[in-house]
Amino acid sequence: QVQLLESGGGSVQAGGSLRFSCAVSGITNNKYSMGWFRQAPGKERETVAGISYTSYTSYIESVKGRFTISRDNTRNTLYLEMNSLKPEDTAMYYCAARDVSYLPLGTMTTWSTDFPYWGQGTQVTVSS
Repeated sequence: QVQLLESGGGSVQAGGSLRFSCAVSGITNNKYSMGWFRQAPGKERETVAGISYTSYTSYIESVKGRFTISRDNTRNTLYLEMNSLKPEDTAMYYCAARDVSYLPLGTMTTWSTDFPYWGQGTQVTVSS
């Protein structure tokens, strides 16, 4: 059984920083890609960033230069470093995995359907 366990998150003021981690277990193909997604109240879930098994990364435009996705394959752990946080970053954040080494080929807006394994989510609240 695949499990993704997230930790981190919380509440910060605008301009602050947070760091998430997501520990993965039970995935059969150890060469898997991963992503971070978020969903704000009343909005659809959106892709934030993705990382392939070989650490190729991709970000949505609104977080480029502020967020950094990374992974430690020896620890089966995914990370998201978020800096210069803005109130519009407020959302529930989810990590996700798929047992394919490369990231999805379509646009990032369609990626959520390509990831079968999801964490429980962790809340980020950024106050102005």
